[in-house]
Amino acid sequence: MAPVTLESPALDRLMPLHLRLDEQGVIRWVAPTLAKLLPEAGVLGHPVSQVLALRRPAAPTEMADLRARIGARLHVALLNDPDLVLRGHALPTTDGGLVINLSFGIWVNEAVRRYGLTVADFAATDLTVEMLYLVEAKSAVMAELRSLNLRLHGAKVAAEQQALTDTLTGLRNRRALELRLAELAGQGRPFGLMHLDLDFFKQINDTLGHAAGDHVLRQVAQILTEETRATDLAARVGGDEFVLVFPGQTEAAQLELIAARIIDRLCEPMCFEDQACRIAGSIGMVLSAAYSGPDFEAMHADADQALYASKRAGRGRATMYRAGLPPETG
Repeated sequence: MAPVTLESPALDRLMPLHLRLDEQGVIRWVAPTLAKLLPEAGVLGHPVSQVLALRRPAAPTEMADLRARIGARLHVALLNDPDLVLRGHALPTTDGGLVINLSFGIWVNEAVRRYGLTVADFAATDLTVEMLYLVEAKSAVMAELRSLNLRLHGAKVAAEQQALTDTLTGLRNRRALELRLAELAGQGRPFGLMHLDLDFFKQINDTLGHAAGDHVLRQVAQILTEETRATDLAARVGGDEFVLVFPGQTEAAQLELIAARIIDRLCEPMCFEDQACRIAGSIGMVLSAAYSGPDFEAMHADADQALYASKRAGRGRATMYRAGLPPETG
């Protein structure tokens, strides 16, 4: 194999990751990019065995070993950074030494990250630069795709939530109620159910207008939200009708306490433009444990019957359904 005749400064432009050894294996020249990877104190005048270690297979980095591998692919590691394995070739020089030209191979991204390398640190003909641009472009595209997917997913979730939300009050709507009841039935989980109808609400709309009525409905929604758990569901199913679902609730006494708190708060005046809006609430209640299966139609009918029993008893009260309650009369 013909000896290399170019001087090291010229080789720096062609091979910015090379080093030159004399015939004793002492480092006499280090190209600028490789110098960035080596200790700051410098390695000129030091044996190559103190700087590089052969890999695959591992062997001492002596001149005899390097000469035996002239023309063959080398795998070497920097002793100051042994995790970074470089590829290279050794070529003889006219003075009996060697030129070892190195490259990063698959470690190029890691090397760029660790040592802050730029385009200027690579040969003009090195395709590594183009590869880095492609990797960077691919990373940017993938990041944008991930961001787009997240935005699309967020938009989908928001649309689904909007489809299940009452726009005036922010409570769940009838569709959300149906889905929640079906979910509880599928889980075989008991629950309590309340049907709430506002008393004297029509008078608010008739005397103060629909803006006042809307304000009252939003205040009612706030009360229902505050008086229920995050796992409960409060839904607006009609103009002034609401249904509340309490997963895991099997005690009539506990459900009655919750209903009493809600009614007490509904009876407090709600101010709208310096006008006191006074309403009340009538509630009918059922427990799913009282039914042999998830018969939602029967539960709704019984809750309605209990609700109208509350209204006939004077409004502003709650009634638990029981057999023998008089039916709704219109």
